[in-house]
Amino acid sequence: MILEAQHIEKKFGDFRALDDVSVSVRQGTIFGLLGPNGAGKTTLIRLINRISRPDKGVILLDGRPMTDGDVQRIGYLPEERGLYKKMKVGEQAVYLAQLKGLSRREAEKRLIQWFEKFEIASWWNRPVEELSKGMQQKVQFIVTVLHEPSLLIFDEPFSGFDPVNATLLKNEILALRKKGATVIFSTHNMASVEELCDDIALINKSKVVLSGSVSHIRRSYSRNLFEVVTLAIDSPLSLSAEYRIQSHRTLEGEEIYRIALSEGCSANSLLSAIMPQRQIVSINELLPSMNDIFVETVKEGGAE
Repeated sequence: MILEAQHIEKKFGDFRALDDVSVSVRQGTIFGLLGPNGAGKTTLIRLINRISRPDKGVILLDGRPMTDGDVQRIGYLPEERGLYKKMKVGEQAVYLAQLKGLSRREAEKRLIQWFEKFEIASWWNRPVEELSKGMQQKVQFIVTVLHEPSLLIFDEPFSGFDPVNATLLKNEILALRKKGATVIFSTHNMASVEELCDDIALINKSKVVLSGSVSHIRRSYSRNLFEVVTLAIDSPLSLSAEYRIQSHRTLEGEEIYRIALSEGCSANSLLSAIMPQRQIVSINELLPSMNDIFVETVKEGGAE
């Protein structure tokens, strides 16, 4: 594990922001930190960045307690964006890169490459206040990753991006993982979680209520629901009570069935029931989306 938070507690006055929270982040993975507003996600991120300290518990980096010096190994993009509005874009990016330990020459070299990739090179000598919100976010993303940190933390990285630029950002995050970086990001965009994340932790009311790999979690919430596509024929499909047809439609010579299986039934038994009556084109299990799981889990916990 590259990062472990063990039994973390944090209070602000009488408000308990984190209550015995433990998470583990595997090296070279993308880890989603999920939860409704006010659940404690940003508090945990701030603790990892040593902006504040836990009241109880410990945060480990590579198996040892974190120190202030470890912050240089982290690239952090906070949800609250902040650039100096009157400074020129390039000048400010170089300044921020130097704060992360790069020489001016190396910072300019890397920035030019990133600015060209993100198609903002023409804005180098323009003041930040002339940039759109999305373009300012591009600049901050570049500065966050420029010093090639081993651990990247993004708080709501896709907020304010149009679909084209959100896709650009997702592709860059995947490329960073491929190069060996570990990524933690907090988001309300569950579609992005399914696209990007290897593992997640869901925090609700200051506690971790769900954690694990995305594939395992979706499988554990399986409802034994299948979509079966067959070639269309005139006679109706007849199934026993163990197989409940929830919906049926015909499209371009094919019939599409949504079928719920009773406990103990399997995809193989469903195929055996259908094959004497239809030529099967495809069968797919309909696993719940991460959005469905998020909503269900938070409702069960009584989110405020």
